[in-house]
Amino acid sequence: MKMRFLFFIVLFLVLFSCSGAYDPLDPTGNVTIKWDIMSWTTDGYIVSIRSIADIMAKFIILYNTLLKLSCDDGSAAKKTSQAIVTLFNFQTFRHFMKPGWTIGWTWAKKEIIWSINGAQAVEQGDCSKFKANIPHSCKRSPAVVDLLPGVPFNQQFGNCCKGGVVAAWGQDPSAAISQFQITVGLSGTSNKTVKLPKSFTLLGPGPGYTCGPPKMVPSTKFLTPDGLRRTQALLTWNVTCTYSQFMARKNPSCCVSLSSFYNQILTPCPTCACGCQNNDTCVNGDSRILQLPVGNTTRKDNSSLLQCTHHMCPIRVHWHVKVNYKEYWRLKIAITNFNYMKNYSTWTLVVQHPNLNNVTQVFSFEYKPLIAYDSINDTGMFYGMKDYNDVLMEAGPLGNLQSEVLLQKDQNTFTFKQGWAFPRKVYFNGDECMVPPPDTYPFLPNSAHGSPHVFSMLISTLIFLFVYIW
Repeated sequence: MKMRFLFFIVLFLVLFSCSGAYDPLDPTGNVTIKWDIMSWTTDGYIVSIRSIADIMAKFIILYNTLLKLSCDDGSAAKKTSQAIVTLFNFQTFRHFMKPGWTIGWTWAKKEIIWSINGAQAVEQGDCSKFKANIPHSCKRSPAVVDLLPGVPFNQQFGNCCKGGVVAAWGQDPSAAISQFQITVGLSGTSNKTVKLPKSFTLLGPGPGYTCGPPKMVPSTKFLTPDGLRRTQALLTWNVTCTYSQFMARKNPSCCVSLSSFYNQILTPCPTCACGCQNNDTCVNGDSRILQLPVGNTTRKDNSSLLQCTHHMCPIRVHWHVKVNYKEYWRLKIAITNFNYMKNYSTWTLVVQHPNLNNVTQVFSFEYKPLIAYDSINDTGMFYGMKDYNDVLMEAGPLGNLQSEVLLQKDQNTFTFKQGWAFPRKVYFNGDECMVPPPDTYPFLPNSAHGSPHVFSMLISTLIFLFVYIW
């Protein structure tokens, strides 16, 4: 009996841990950190040149490195390697917001970081044993962050210097990559003597990611600028990290409210949907603290100054069933920011609804269907138009975005009964929002008719104006 009980406990823990980092709407989503060792040498460095613009920067890198090694006793130079570290965000709809990603690991031996281009270690650590020439970091477990835009050219490398902001692969693959170059000392000088780092961590920017051990993979191949020759890394390994909202936070970070033209009832976000532990630190819209410059506030965390609401969520998504036509129906989506100290750039909104397989037109938002499974097309991603509404501003008059969606009816499945017109799941920036319970949905009156769309537009406009003001 005791053994059976222990078996079920172990089985539960295994299933729970596996499901924690699995998202049914993005089953293959992950962040892959690729580590390519490009060279090891005793007196210099062979740098891969990708463009004419890189030549001057990498010449400076080479000069500085040789200068450091010439001042050293030579022991570190004999055990030095150079690597390119690339972060691929293969998640469909979850991106890295400001202040961006942080990658950490633990060295297998006594390695040091001589220099980094395109990133920097958060702490230098104890480098007191080095006299003439001080490494960039001597920490046994360094943490590395991206550089900010506008850094000097000789500190840049590849896809770097975006403040750690990385787009989701499903939104913009070209912006879903971040890269830096690292020069490692005391690391070994061959495939047999080098040891893989361990205990990788990833913050994006907060917790939630779990990284597996590094795994050796076939060496990455590179194409020379003229396109006529292929080179390859001396050694390549990958680290795969997955995200779990449960590990990231106890409470949701967004909620959903509902309304419709056929019912005057407005279903608000559930009370304390995002937890009410911040009630004592929230502010009202007329608070004097909002009139002070950001630098004069006494708060250490200016990123979480929330407006006092019954739901206490930074983000509310309102779903309004607006109009019913003969062959189509129209809904309106509004996203409201209740955080006075934070905006959301390159935001994403993912919705699961059975009628998203018949989206006819989306107004003022970009839209992309997400087909995680070949036979099911019920999920889509909304995001802002570049340089128009791809940034959700701080709470206040500009802290909201709106769009309308026109959908064609499938006469075999379409109905307004039993809350069918409302979403099954809603995600904002990759985190699932709390949806009201089904028994609180605006219900369809028994005497309702499906044709009078003029009356429905009038009622829906009044309701939406109320939501906007509220």
